[in-house]
Parts: sequence; structure tokens; C-alpha cells
Amino acid sequence: MKGRRAMVWLGGLIFVLLLGGIIWGWLKIQQANESAVPKPQSIVMTIGGDARTTMAFTWQTEGKAEEAGILQLVEGAEPVTSWNEAEVLRFEAESSERKGDDGKWQTVYKVLATGLRPGTKYVYRVGNGQEDGWSEPAGFVTETAEPQAFTFLNVTDSQGEKKEDFKLWARTLDKAFQTFPDARFIVHNGDMTENPDDAQGWKWLFGQASKWLTRVPLMPVAGNHDEVSGDASAFASHFLVPENGAEGATPGTTYSFDYGFAHIVVLNTESKITRQAAWLREDLRKNTRPWTIVAMHRPAYGGNQYEKIEEWIPIFEEFGVDLVLQGHNHEYSRSYPLRDGQIAQDGNGTVYVVTNTSGSKFNELKKDKFYHAVHTQPNKQTFAGITVSERTLTYTAYTVDGRRLDEFTFSR
Repeated sequence: MKGRRAMVWLGGLIFVLLLGGIIWGWLKIQQANESAVPKPQSIVMTIGGDARTTMAFTWQTEGKAEEAGILQLVEGAEPVTSWNEAEVLRFEAESSERKGDDGKWQTVYKVLATGLRPGTKYVYRVGNGQEDGWSEPAGFVTETAEPQAFTFLNVTDSQGEKKEDFKLWARTLDKAFQTFPDARFIVHNGDMTENPDDAQGWKWLFGQASKWLTRVPLMPVAGNHDEVSGDASAFASHFLVPENGAEGATPGTTYSFDYGFAHIVVLNTESKITRQAAWLREDLRKNTRPWTIVAMHRPAYGGNQYEKIEEWIPIFEEFGVDLVLQGHNHEYSRSYPLRDGQIAQDGNGTVYVVTNTSGSKFNELKKDKFYHAVHTQPNKQTFAGITVSERTLTYTAYTVDGRRLDEFTFSR
């Protein structure tokens, strides 16, 4: 009996010790997590002003951060052997806090690096200044002082819900940069995630394609899955874009910028259409570049037409917009040059393209329309490379397996 009682006491003691060890270990892990330096995540570059002398950066950290966000830049190519303060350009970021749909807080950092040298390579890192709080260094190059021919990428509707969806988006960019290795930036025609309030979706969007988005600017367009009921705050929190957009429009969803021989205008098809029309007319009136490109989400001419933006079309034609990049329809379409609602027989009109999707969702091909020069559903992720020189603009679309889907050239 005594032996059995001793065994019970011994078993109880062992259980208490094991339970205590588990609790102690859990507390140590919690302490380590609470004391860990928050690492930058969802890092993305954008063209925030003059692409020759500035570059914009946005990133986030978990929780409410007490430390300032810092951007460090070093002139030259990767890798950086020493981050010597005497040689480093330092910029302090503005910060704000957002609460995700999971109830967790995140700190958003945004900063515009200014005073950069045109046509120059830089290496940068972002963080809070603590040794373990920096991002991995990455490099980029500013635009040359004088306009030169360049290429940029066009994709749309990554619109993922699961991690596997964003792997498809990343694979699309992998193939795009394999095809156009010197591409200077990416224009995304909207619907970046399925639900703009899904914080995890944004992390996957940036995380899966981080090797590109930390080195090449991503220029965003707001789609109907980015602005919902007039609210695009989650979308806008991830990007620092030029502050030259339409007054009264949803902040962070309209802007324009110059690069090389092109002027690029980003419009928001989800709200404030008439306000944007007035701004668009004034913006295009001031344009001095030989080529004009508009990027927006819902199509003026695609597999179907979004009637609410019809008032923009005469402005495109009045100021000679050459190319309109669109999304939303999850199929591939390209119009003939159009003018006055008809095919321009002299070729002097605006071409409208829907670049299918870079994500997992494909729609059934809609009916052919009179304006379709190309209309197809390859059921594969699609991207385009657009090369702009002083006298030519060439657009080439590929599927992710490398098949050339479409190509055309404008000439002056």
C-alpha cells in the first residue's frame, strides 16, 4: 500500500514538474516574441515623384511600434560591404497604425527618398535602426537624366484568397522579368487581393513576389476589390504614390507620372468619376511627352463596357491618349484603334487592352464585339511588356508558359 501511495505521489510530482516546464517554456516563448525586434514586411517601392531623383518606399511591422522607421541608401551595386554612416543617406519615415481584420495592430511606414542622382544604382534597407530590425538589402536604379527607351510590365487582377493563389502571381512576375529583364516598373491594373481588409492576403501579395517588388517599383490601380463602398484605405496604406491626383477623389487612387518618353495617368473607376474627368483634362493639357498611357480597372472597351466612365473617353480622344490598360474582366482583349465610338480606319485612335489576369481566376470568354482586334481566353496567367522609345511604342503580351499572345506597335 505504501509503495502504491509513493508511486502516486511520484507520478503527481512528475506531472506537476512537466506542467510547470511547459508553462515556463510557453512564457519564455511569449517573452521572446514580445521582446523580438519587429521585422519589416510587405516592402514595396513606388515612383513617388520625379523618377530621376526620387524613390518611394512603404513597409509594415507587426504591432504598435515605438521606434521611428528609417530608410538607408548607399550609392552603388549590391552587396554593400559596410553600412558606414558617413556614406549613407538616411531618411525618416512617417508612420501610422492600422488594425487588421484579425484584430492585430500593424504600423505602416512611408518615406520618399529625395535628392538622388539620375541613372544611378542604389542599395537600400529599411527598419528601426536596431541591429536585428533591418530588412535584407535590395538594389534599384533611378531613371536617366535624359529620356531613353525603356520597358515596363503590365499585369492585373492577382486577386488571391489563398497563399497558393499568390504563388501564381509571383510565378507570373518571374516569367515577366525573364522575358523583359530590364523592365523599369510594373503597372498593376487593380484587384490585388480578394478582400482588402484581409491583412494576410496583402502579406502574401508582397511576400511571394518580394524579390521583384523590393527592386522594381509597383504602380497600383484601385479595382473594385481594392475600393469597396468608397473605402480604399487598406489599399492606399500599402503605397506611396505621387500626390498630384484629382481633388476630392479617394486618396491614393488617382495620380500621374512621367517616365522616359511616356506620360502615365492612373484613374479610379470605382468612384468620383466626374471629379476625375476635370482633373484628367487638366493633367493631359499639361502633358509634353510624345506618348500617353492611361491605366484603370474597369474597361471602357473590353469584353464588356463600363458605362459610368463614358465621359472619360472623349477626353482620351481629345488629347490623343495612345493606350489604355485595363483589368476586371479576367480575359484577354485588345481593341482596334478607336475614335468617336468607331474603329479609326486611319489608325489614329486609342487602343484599349485587358491583360487577362495574373492570378487564379479566369472568366468565361464574353461575346466578341465590333471593336475587338484580339479576344481570347488562354486560361493562363498573362503579362505584357510595353517598350517606349521616342518614335515607337510596342506592346507584347505573353502567357505564363511563354507563348506570345499578342503584339502591336505604334509609330510616330
